[in-house]
Amino acid sequence: MNPPADPPPAPAASRTGLWVTVLAALGCFIIFLIVLDLAYIPARRTVPEVDVSQVPPEDRWMYTPAGRMAHLQEMRAHEQAAQTTYAWIDRGKGVVQLPIDRAEELTLRDLNAGRPSPRATGATAP
Repeated sequence: MNPPADPPPAPAASRTGLWVTVLAALGCFIIFLIVLDLAYIPARRTVPEVDVSQVPPEDRWMYTPAGRMAHLQEMRAHEQAAQTTYAWIDRGKGVVQLPIDRAEELTLRDLNAGRPSPRATGATAP
């Protein structure tokens, strides 16, 4: 009986293959950084100065923080008034604007009475 043969030696890792792998990984990382820089990191751009005297008066609020804040407060006041006051939307068709609280009361009253709300049927409220 013959003694068992030694297994064949494993092939030695090629130094060239190792360097190719390292360079490929490094190249992929560099490409990733370039894409990240171009697509996801916001570019810091300087905003050109605008001569406000050349801007129409109705648009000047856009160019100052105080003007934007005043415009925001004006919009919020208008929205608050729309939510809390009565007004005619279309007098000919009988469409009115109701305060939100009153509209909720009327809707709940109609639902509790078993009637569909006027809005669901397309009718106007009494």
